[in-house]
Amino acid sequence: MIKKISSNDTKLINLLEKKFEAIFLKNDIISDFNSNPYTNYLIYLENNNIVAFINYYLIYDRMEIVNFNVLENFQNRHIGSLLLKEVIRIAINLQLKNITLEVKKDNKKAIYLYHKFGFQDKAIRQNYYNDVDGILMEKELI
Repeated sequence: MIKKISSNDTKLINLLEKKFEAIFLKNDIISDFNSNPYTNYLIYLENNNIVAFINYYLIYDRMEIVNFNVLENFQNRHIGSLLLKEVIRIAINLQLKNITLEVKKDNKKAIYLYHKFGFQDKAIRQNYYNDVDGILMEKELI
C-alpha cells in the first residue's frame, strides 16, 4: 500500500528513519519538511512495515526525485515500479512539464527501471556521488 506522509505522521517518520537509517543520518525528515516547502514523501507499506520510499520535490512546473529506495529483501517485487508509477501519475495530474533525477552511473537496476518508465539520459555529472559519476535523467510529460 502506498501512503503519502506529512510532518504530522511522526510515528511513520520515525519508522522510516529507522528502516533507512544510513540515508537519514545527516538530514532528518522533520527538518526536511520544516525547511523545504517543496518536499514530499511516499512510503510503501507491507504488513504495516515500511519497505520502500520515494522523496520528491514539487518545484513550480516540474518534479525532482531526490531519493528512492527499496529495502534489499523487497527488491524485484515491483514495489519500486508501483512507487514510480504513482509519482508519474501525480506529476501528470498536476500537469507538470517533466520529472528529473540523478542516479549513480553504476546503479544498473535503477537505470533499467527509469528507462522502462520513459526516462532519458540527459547528462553525466562528474563525481556527483563522491567518486562515482551521476546520470541526470528526465521524463518529459508535456
